[in-house]
Amino acid sequence: CQVFWKKVPSGDTVTFSSLSLNLMVMSPSSKHCLKDRRTRVACRQLPTLIAAFFSPQSLIRRMAQSVVDVMEDSKGKVHENLLANGGLKEKMKCLKIDLTSFVTHFEWDMAKYPAKQPLVSVVDTLAKQLAQIEMDLKSRTAAYSALKMNLENLEKKSTGNLFTRTLSDIVSKEDFVLDSEYLITLLVIVPKPSYAQWQKTYESLSDMVVPRSTKLIAEDNEGGLFTVTLFRKVIDDFKTKAKENKFTVREFYYDEKEIKREREEMTRLLSDKKQQYQTSCVALKKGSTTYRDHKVKVTPLGNPDRPTAGQTDRERESEGEGEGPLLRWLKVNFSEAFIAWIHIKALRVFVESVLRYGLPVNFQAVLLQPHKKSATKRLREVLNSVFHHLDEVAAASILDASVEIPGLQLSNQDYFPYVYFHIDLSLLD
Repeated sequence: CQVFWKKVPSGDTVTFSSLSLNLMVMSPSSKHCLKDRRTRVACRQLPTLIAAFFSPQSLIRRMAQSVVDVMEDSKGKVHENLLANGGLKEKMKCLKIDLTSFVTHFEWDMAKYPAKQPLVSVVDTLAKQLAQIEMDLKSRTAAYSALKMNLENLEKKSTGNLFTRTLSDIVSKEDFVLDSEYLITLLVIVPKPSYAQWQKTYESLSDMVVPRSTKLIAEDNEGGLFTVTLFRKVIDDFKTKAKENKFTVREFYYDEKEIKREREEMTRLLSDKKQQYQTSCVALKKGSTTYRDHKVKVTPLGNPDRPTAGQTDRERESEGEGEGPLLRWLKVNFSEAFIAWIHIKALRVFVESVLRYGLPVNFQAVLLQPHKKSATKRLREVLNSVFHHLDEVAAASILDASVEIPGLQLSNQDYFPYVYFHIDLSLLD
């Protein structure tokens, strides 16, 4: 960085230091490549190629958001998984390198992107790498979204009140008269204020109701779920009389195979989600409901071994911590994509500098990290004061927006007398 600061007046050097952290950046050393006329021509084409084929910041933002989605209840630890590992020197590859540290210690990776190759080849390597990551991201997140949707559809059945939710996790085989040619057990929802009325009148709502056959098996804030046993041939009459008395018969028939299939499907989806994707693998206690932590206040009664709907994680057993394949893939490939993105930034700085200042190469890339956001405006003013001689028209346009820069397709706010590219590390904002 000494070469750069020698060209900056001492007073401005002090000003720079007070406004920002200033670090020299190692850009690709391609002087020998630029001797090749074809590479010089390619250098003119690279800005267009990069703009057309690269949206790495969009990609890494989506990957960061995918990490948030996958980690769910561990969102506070997301930044611990958004790292740039493996991008520094060999002896540091095992360390957890945060994004800011990687950028401030950036060195061109000669092994991965050899500077001896033509710049077009380097760009092609970067393009293929990011394209593959993006394609894999789409397929993996699509599979994860489909899994979550299927799970949520099943979980919706376990939410709501007794009128709408599934009853398969509330009732048990002992609540029903099964395999009878003449008798059937119905489930009736009774408002809480009408419990006494139900007990007095249910036997007389229709002929052929079995005496003392009612039992409260579950309740929520609005009412209770009662069983009642009667002869099959009076079902319609009983339903009509029950409706007249504001008792609701739920259309539910106990099918052990169907209930078992529904529970197994929920268990399978939960297992797939936890074992393959989530950081925490949590097993449900034996006998507990397979439904997720929707705390629906429905209390089964009369059977202490029956699973309670809405159980929380406190009632579950932890099998320990682990990383599923999707989270591992996201961590590794987020790092790869981020490292590629910073290489693209360095490449763009190099190419733009060659196009603007010509050959031989006589420029230095510097990373300026403002100490605080409010210092940015003042830092711009100092930069413009120091480097206005490099492009006086551009410098004038900063002071007067009416000044047009010939051939510039960007707004004046995007163009400065020095080459500038912004690096925004706020990927989750």
